[in-house]
Formats: sequence, C-alpha cells, structure tokens
Amino acid sequence: MHRQFLRLIAVAGLVTLAALQGCATRVKTTERTNPPPAEVFAAFGRIEVLPIRLADGVTADARPMARLQTNFDKNLVGSKRLWNAGPENGRTLTVTPVIEQLEFTGRASRVLFGPLAGSSGVLMRLKIADQSGREIASPVFFQRAEAWAAGYTVGIHDDLMLTRVANLASAYLLDNYKVARGGPTGADDLAIANK
Repeated sequence: MHRQFLRLIAVAGLVTLAALQGCATRVKTTERTNPPPAEVFAAFGRIEVLPIRLADGVTADARPMARLQTNFDKNLVGSKRLWNAGPENGRTLTVTPVIEQLEFTGRASRVLFGPLAGSSGVLMRLKIADQSGREIASPVFFQRAEAWAAGYTVGIHDDLMLTRVANLASAYLLDNYKVARGGPTGADDLAIANK
C-alpha cells in the first residue's frame, strides 16, 4: 500500500512538472536596448505609420491584433498630426510595425486552465525606412505575461502585455523624433535568447 502511494506521488509529480514546462513562452529577443536611429525622425517632412501586420508564418486571432493596433494608434494620433503638419521637404519616413513572434493565451483558455494554459509573449519590430528604402532604424520590442500572473488575473495580464509592447514601440517613435537616443526593448534576463 505504501509503495503504491509513493508511485502515485511520483507520477503526479512528473505530470505536474511536465505541465509546468509548457508554461514558459518561446518568444525571445536578443537585445535589452535598441540603438538610436541613423537620424532623427524630425528630419523627414512626412512620417507614414502603416498598420501593424504579421510576419510571414506568424498567425494570430483578430482580438490581440486589434488591441495592439488600438493602443499603438492611441499613443501616436496627436503626434502624427503634428509631424505631418509642417512643410514637405521631399523626405518621407515609413514605419512598418511587424509582429515577428506571438503567443497569446485567450480569455477562454485562461479561465479554463489558468496558469497551465502557459505564458503569453510578443515580439514586435518597427521597420523604419526613408523613401528610397534605406533603413533608418529597426528596433524590436518584447513583452510577456507569465503564466502564473496571467492565470491569477484571469487573462488581464495577457491583455496588458499587448498594451505594454504598443507603449514601448510608440515611445521609441516619440523619443527619437528630435534626438536620436534609442530606447528599451522591454526584455529582461528571461527574455534574452542565447545568441
């Protein structure tokens, strides 16, 4: 009887360990900070910010993409009007936001499985180029929602991850408008992939 109980405990422990291994997100980045752009964004007479798109091979539901777009647009709406209100100087800056990696745990999965549904993570890149296609900057932004925190908040932490990454990306555009200074990626030690 005692031996069977020990086996049951061992099997339960292994199953729990295996389940928790799935909690960590595979979304990673390689940098902690983004370098400054090649030149300040104010040097351009027009700045065009395209809608957020998914990189080839990346799939996502409409809800997280809509949340990302809404937050990104909200942060830039006033600035875009100011940036494009001045005289044209023949130079146009195009900003293409691209989701390169996305793992998003939806609300239903989060309610049913809590932390066992796993962590969420997002890696977004801004491809910033001039009218000739020359790269001015290519910053990346990372955020994640840890499985346990997201499970405890029943998915709110997953949604806030999307808000945080949109805030980081829009802050890079705003902060580098007059002074080229770079900015944070949002990554911490757990987010840095081995190079």
